Amino acid sequence: MTSAAELLTRDFATMPDMIRAHAVERPGHLGIIDGDRRVTFAEFDRLIDRAAAAMQRDGVMNRGAITMCGPSSIEYVVAYVAALRIGAAACPLAPSSTAEQLAAMMRDCGAAILFLDDAAAAATDGVAEKPAAKRVALEGSVNPSFASWLAPEDAKPTPVDIDPEQPFNIIYSSGTTGTPKGIVQPHRMRWGHIRRAEGLGYGPDSVTLVSTPLYSNTTLVSLIPALVRGGTVVLMRKFDARGFLQLSQANRATHAMLVPVQYRRLMDLPDFDSFDLSSFRMKTCTSAPFGADLKADILKRWPGGLVEIYGMTEGGGSCLLRAHEFPHKLHTVGQPAAGHDIRIIGEDGVELAQGETGEVVGRSMSIMSGYHNQPKKTAEAEWFSPVGERFIRTGDVGRFDEDGFLVLGDRKKDMIITGGFNVYPSDLEAELAKHPAIAEAAVVGIPSREWGETPAAFIVLREGAAAEAEDLRQWLNSRVGKTQRLSYARVVDTLPRSSIGKVLKRQLRDEFKPAA
Repeated sequence: MTSAAELLTRDFATMPDMIRAHAVERPGHLGIIDGDRRVTFAEFDRLIDRAAAAMQRDGVMNRGAITMCGPSSIEYVVAYVAALRIGAAACPLAPSSTAEQLAAMMRDCGAAILFLDDAAAAATDGVAEKPAAKRVALEGSVNPSFASWLAPEDAKPTPVDIDPEQPFNIIYSSGTTGTPKGIVQPHRMRWGHIRRAEGLGYGPDSVTLVSTPLYSNTTLVSLIPALVRGGTVVLMRKFDARGFLQLSQANRATHAMLVPVQYRRLMDLPDFDSFDLSSFRMKTCTSAPFGADLKADILKRWPGGLVEIYGMTEGGGSCLLRAHEFPHKLHTVGQPAAGHDIRIIGEDGVELAQGETGEVVGRSMSIMSGYHNQPKKTAEAEWFSPVGERFIRTGDVGRFDEDGFLVLGDRKKDMIITGGFNVYPSDLEAELAKHPAIAEAAVVGIPSREWGETPAAFIVLREGAAAEAEDLRQWLNSRVGKTQRLSYARVVDTLPRSSIGKVLKRQLRDEFKPAA
């Protein structure tokens, strides 16, 4: 049996093999804490084998797929890693998606088994084209239960060979119209994430508190290296600031990945400083704009290092800002990670010189295979260097300063990042256009202390139509996923436009003030 330490030195290894190595070397070490439940690495590895054998029994093939939709739990993580052990892709889905979105994503990935809770099962029961795959309960009353579905105690799956380029998981983007884009992340990309985390201090004595949902790539870039390097993961099913601090103190947490809105809520607690957080070694942040003032407050009041990770679920290239080492660079997102090639290109696709502003593109071993079943969308996301190197476009605009730190400006695309989740204005605008009283609408992201950004709609009514902005907001919110809901809506006479008729969304953002 190859040791975990030796596997980590290889150019490529798999997450299930790393879990197996830890189970052999330190069988009694705690792997996952979920409320009052505790699972050692030996127990974790045995559950993975039983689940993997059950998946093969039920027809899940190498290069097949399974989906999970429900709250964070031991069962969720077991199903995830079991799929990887038999070469299938894990496809985690957001419970906040609409019923139609959930069904569409389940069909798109071709999942043979759907691991669901009661809410997800009820949601997909109501759609016209219900996914036909076998259902297994993550928790709740779905039949069969996870425990009864598992293969016998001594069961082992048939071994499979894993190609580094085959899918590890498919992460779906948000969307209200059509099928959301499935971002295919190969095993090699995930191994790149693991290697990138080498300097963050994960190890057998680390305790990582996971308070973001398991369907989010934000969570996975912390959860995966934490387990692969033999540490303990504490699952927090639903984040609340005081509960997070209590769990951190009780478990002597050493690591946490949080999005900016969570940091803001934590730092705003009047009694934040009364909690003992001295065990923390490293905190990380990603997924949304992270204000320099908030970074500075964390550095001042929360022990341990702070690293901001700038990148995309699609991968390509990432930047790291070690805020504790570069407190004078808090207005940036840091420097390219080791082995990551980040460049700036102009509108014509030609690379720009240092200091010039343009679109950020990147490449590394952490790069998606493409969008599942959407080759055109994949091509649109790619940029190739003059010598044929493949980069991923971020849609963000930025420049490198004189020290090689990336300074971001406005996003080239109008994507809104609210609470760490991506919201696409065009999807919301298309949905608003279905209302009989609406002639046109523009959706923009506006600053929010709570969420970082939040969607706001400016609506022009059809001639002769009458409707209240609040009624239109509630109508739209009833038709979209939770993370896509409008916080504000306003009825206006016209939308500001350029000389060529383009809506001036920056002007809407700059002039926005919530109605009293």
